[in-house]
Amino acid sequence: MRKFLPWIIGVVVLFGIYSYVKGINNTAVTLDQGVKESWGNVQTSYQRRNDLIGNLVKTVQGAAEYEKGTLTAVIDARAKATSVTIDPTNITPEQLAQFNQAQSGMSSALSRLLVTVEQYPSLKANENFLKLQDELASTENQILTARTRYNEAIKPYNNHVKVFPNNLFAGMFGFKEKPYFEAVAGAEKAPDVEFNFDKKEETK
Repeated sequence: MRKFLPWIIGVVVLFGIYSYVKGINNTAVTLDQGVKESWGNVQTSYQRRNDLIGNLVKTVQGAAEYEKGTLTAVIDARAKATSVTIDPTNITPEQLAQFNQAQSGMSSALSRLLVTVEQYPSLKANENFLKLQDELASTENQILTARTRYNEAIKPYNNHVKVFPNNLFAGMFGFKEKPYFEAVAGAEKAPDVEFNFDKKEETK
């Protein structure tokens, strides 16, 4: 029996190492799936805004036909924002910064459009425009929530793959630290979707 003891101990040790490494990998997989789900929700929120903006441009086009330059800027910014795609599996700080910048450009162009249309009080009576105004405000809140939840999903994942000795094995399985969403300059203020038509009409 004694001659088999070293083999038994070796098997137990190997099984323990296997179970430990397996646990690291499986936990990382589970957390990574949570990150992917959260990123999917971020993309869905931005896609909803892009869809609304397309409808908004068509609505404004009919009532503010002379604002072609502003509308073109929104259309171009929307195209740029939708062209930036990210694989959450291999997301890098540079990719996320590029995505953030493109979405910020979309926000800026949209904000300029919404300021410009104040010159067209007829839009005040346009039901489609008023509905889009409310939906855009709601979507901005959804985007903020989705980005926050993405960061919340990133934290436990990064903690898991960065702590010692997990970091020794996580890299072997292809798991690496993922970047957080960071606010860009001016991003703390959502695009203004409030319209003071009454004030403009009073000044006439």
